[in-house]
Amino acid sequence: MRLSVVVPFYRAVDFIPAAMQNLARQAQPGVEFVLVEDGSGDDTRDELHRWADKVPGARVVDLDVNRGLGGARNAGIDAAQGRYLTFLDADDWYGPGYLSDLVDAIELFGCEFVRVDHVQVRDRTRRVIRSPEGRRNEVFAPRESILPSERSSGIDYPYAWAGIFDLQQIPRGRLHFDPLHTCEDRPWLWRLYLDAASHAVVGLHGLFYRREVAGSLTQIGDERQLHFLDAFAVILDDLDRRPNLDPRIHHKAVRSFCAIIAHHLSLDARFTPEVRDLLHRRASAALYDIDSDELAEVFGAMGDRRVDALQSLMRRTGTR
Repeated sequence: MRLSVVVPFYRAVDFIPAAMQNLARQAQPGVEFVLVEDGSGDDTRDELHRWADKVPGARVVDLDVNRGLGGARNAGIDAAQGRYLTFLDADDWYGPGYLSDLVDAIELFGCEFVRVDHVQVRDRTRRVIRSPEGRRNEVFAPRESILPSERSSGIDYPYAWAGIFDLQQIPRGRLHFDPLHTCEDRPWLWRLYLDAASHAVVGLHGLFYRREVAGSLTQIGDERQLHFLDAFAVILDDLDRRPNLDPRIHHKAVRSFCAIIAHHLSLDARFTPEVRDLLHRRASAALYDIDSDELAEVFGAMGDRRVDALQSLMRRTGTR
C-alpha cells in the first residue's frame, strides 16, 4: 500500500455524500481511505458503511465511544497500511490529482514529511493560504522552521492535514495526537518539528479547507474551546524537559501562547458567563506560571493592545 488517507467522521451525516464522492474521484491503486467513525451515536455509522462500499480502497474503523478528533486520528494511524500517511477532515475536500501530487512530492525529496499550502473556503470565496515558511522545494531540519519568534514561521501553521508523512522514517507513535477536543494539532506539530530530522515545503494548493462550518468545534463557545490552554501546557512542559534547548524556541512558544490567549479574550462574548469566568481564571493562572522575566520580554516585543488585554486580565484575577 502506497498511501493511507485518514478521515474521521463525527455526527457528519450531511457531509458524507459529498466527502465520499470526492474520495471516489481520488481513488487509485495503492491508495486506501481509512474512515474513522468516532462513536457518533446517530446515523453517521450506517451511512458511512453504505458509502464506503462504493469507494475503491475505502474501509471503516468503528469506535464504540467518541474519542475526539485527535483520538479518532490515532485510531486511523494505527489502522493505516500505507507507507505514506495524510489526513482529511470530513467537511473538507481534495482537488483533482492532489493525492498523486502529494505522494510525488515526498518521493522526490525523500524526507520524513512534506508540508503544503491549502485553499481556504468561506461560502463562495476561495483564498490560497501559504505556509509561513519561505523556503520551498528544499530539504532542511524542521527545527529551522520554528524561529524567529517575532514573526510567523512553519510552526505557526498548525494543520495536520497540510502535509504527508513517511511511516518508514517516522515512528507511528510519534504521530499520535493528545486527547484534546480543540487545538490538538499544536502540541503534535511542536513535537514533530522538534524531533524530526528532515522536511520540505512545497506549493501544492489542492486541499480545500472549509472555514466557519456551523456546529464545528471552532464555532462552538463551550468549555472544549479552552483546550488550547491544555495544549500549550503540554507544549511548554515538553520544552522544559528538553536539555540544552535554544531559549529562543521557548520564547517563541510563550509568545504564541500569549497571542492565542489574547485572541480568545477578544472573542469571549461567545462564551457563557461560567465558561468566560473559567477562561479568565485559567488563562491568568497560566500566565503567572510563566517566568516573570520571560513574560516581560515577550510583552515588550508584542507591543500592542494584546498586551493591555493580558495585563488587565492578570490584574483583575490576581491568580498565581
